Amino acid sequence: MTRTLLPIIVVVCACVSPSYAQPPAIRLTLADAVARGYENSHRLAEARAREAGARAAVDSAEATSRPVVNANAGYERTNHVAEFSFPQPNGRPLVVYPDLPDNFMSRLSFQWPIYTSGRTDALERAAMAEAQAAGADIDTARADLRLEVVRAYWGVATAREAVRVLEESGARSEAQLKDARQRFDVGLTAPNEVAGFEAQRSNERSQLIQAENLRESSLIELRRLIGIPQEVIVELADALDAAAAATPSGAVDQLVKEALDSRAERKALTLRIGGAEERQKAASTGNKPTVSLGGGVDYANPNPKHFPRQDKLQRSWDIGVNVNWNFVDFGRARSQVAEAAAAVTATRERLAEFDSIVSADVRQRLLDLDSSQAMLGAAADAVRSASESRRVLGDRFNAGVATSTDVLVAQVQLLESQLTRTRALANVRLAEARLERALGR
Repeated sequence: MTRTLLPIIVVVCACVSPSYAQPPAIRLTLADAVARGYENSHRLAEARAREAGARAAVDSAEATSRPVVNANAGYERTNHVAEFSFPQPNGRPLVVYPDLPDNFMSRLSFQWPIYTSGRTDALERAAMAEAQAAGADIDTARADLRLEVVRAYWGVATAREAVRVLEESGARSEAQLKDARQRFDVGLTAPNEVAGFEAQRSNERSQLIQAENLRESSLIELRRLIGIPQEVIVELADALDAAAAATPSGAVDQLVKEALDSRAERKALTLRIGGAEERQKAASTGNKPTVSLGGGVDYANPNPKHFPRQDKLQRSWDIGVNVNWNFVDFGRARSQVAEAAAAVTATRERLAEFDSIVSADVRQRLLDLDSSQAMLGAAADAVRSASESRRVLGDRFNAGVATSTDVLVAQVQLLESQLTRTRALANVRLAEARLERALGR
């Protein structure tokens, strides 16, 4: 029986185990990566929670203008006292103050502020402004997260392109080294030429290891940002050298105005200025009168509102209007108004500073994009020139009219020009992303 089952178990294990051994893989476009980042970001979840808290604060502020109903009950044990009584015409005593050490009380009451000199409305508007600002903070966090995901995505693409370039260059170096060794074996070249090719191969291997490590580091950051496990294999669908986005058209001043109108940070600051102004109005009502309506129903044994006191559960009620006016507070309201006014001024200055930063940022990002595109064009020309130079020198070396040093120099120039082009492509992508962030798109 065991011998019969053993081949089956071996076949099953051989069929099943590779599927478990192979880690999962996903293919990501840049849009997919950004969408996953939005979906799995703890930062956005925190911003949404803060907005929910701000919305709850709005509900709390609205509720302050509504009546509050509460109920309470209690029991109190007092010491024994001498009863106080009057004689009645029938000769029986009338107990006015009996000895009742057990006291039970309960009250159902309400309190309704019907006039607060505008304080309640101002605090409600301030809470609403803060809730709207918290919503704008979510848009700010989304924009920041998108820039980070884009930077990480193109960082991975750049590192992978660098690895590809170095692998191709390494293959060429291996072929050149093999050829040099064969020439040395037949006495057509000197030992120093072989050593030069070996040094070049070792240098490219070290650069390849650095590029591979940089690729893995970039992948770790990308996986963290989009919320996928670190063991998942990520394949990038968007190429680093795909068609570049069109440069934003329009005058610089128009782009700055677009940025100021679109940036969520500015919207949040503007809303917080409005909220601070409303809190200043609320503080100014500190020494103004407020009117509230209150009342309640008592069930107590004995009930102190009934005379004479009796050892039984009795009901009583009351209703009234209360006026409160702190017309002398020794400057407390004035200091609160000054504090709120300072907060308004500080937020206005912060908004003005933000406007100046956005204006400079848009201009700088446009210059960065222009410089990056120019560098990319120059790098592409350098790659074509280095490729042709290496081809010509390779042919001359094979013909015996060029030295191995010339070939090594051409090889290094080609490698450096290809890596420079890769970095230029990455700089263009990052410049585009930073400009989009600056414009608030």
